[in-house]
Amino acid sequence: MIKFLGLCVQNLIECIKYIFGGSVKFKNVITQAAAISYDSLPISMVIAFISSAVIAIQVSKQFLMSGAEAYIGGTITIVMIREIAPGFVALAIGARAGTAISAEIANMQVTEQVDAIKTLKVNPVGYYFAPRILAASITVPMVVIIAELIGILGGMFVANATINLHPARYMTSAWAWMSTKDIYVSLFKACIFGALIALVCATKGYQTKGGAKEVGTSTTQAAILSTIYMLVADFLINLMFYKLI
Repeated sequence: MIKFLGLCVQNLIECIKYIFGGSVKFKNVITQAAAISYDSLPISMVIAFISSAVIAIQVSKQFLMSGAEAYIGGTITIVMIREIAPGFVALAIGARAGTAISAEIANMQVTEQVDAIKTLKVNPVGYYFAPRILAASITVPMVVIIAELIGILGGMFVANATINLHPARYMTSAWAWMSTKDIYVSLFKACIFGALIALVCATKGYQTKGGAKEVGTSTTQAAILSTIYMLVADFLINLMFYKLI
């Protein structure tokens, strides 16, 4: 994994050079943004709603018994913004779009399309990786913002349905507990997670040699590695912003 991480860093450096060299086409970035984030929006919204509904069901009765039902909105808001929305959305996008990225590039590799690009004196790492990394890092935070909104509103509806908590009390608590720092950290997480998913999955696909069997193997490994690296990044970001700063 350390060797693979080094390879990812090398590819990221190549992509940065490619981007600042002005070689990235805006049309390619838009196309990848639609494939990565826009197409993943429905499943992300469903996951956010169900997650907040489950949390609301779990905590509502206990908070009501202790007389702390006014804090339900704040609790769900903090959990959604800090962890659930960026983490679960990134996992959903990694499972859906990340594996597609890996399979697509792996297929190009085994069918020698990458070699054809090299003969045209085009940097294949920059050409294939840069639009995907840019698209993911820009649009995944947008999906996370929508998921957070859906999650907070979903928790409000479930709390109202289960313990008859008035929406005004829920939203008052949510606004009181919400902080600008949490939103910024959430968006920063989403940006890093999006870039990691695209980078790791593209790198794994680019490494593929062989045939159709190896394409499937690379796709599976890409999903596993992107999840591991994302969780490690999540831990480090939380440690940096909520412990050290």
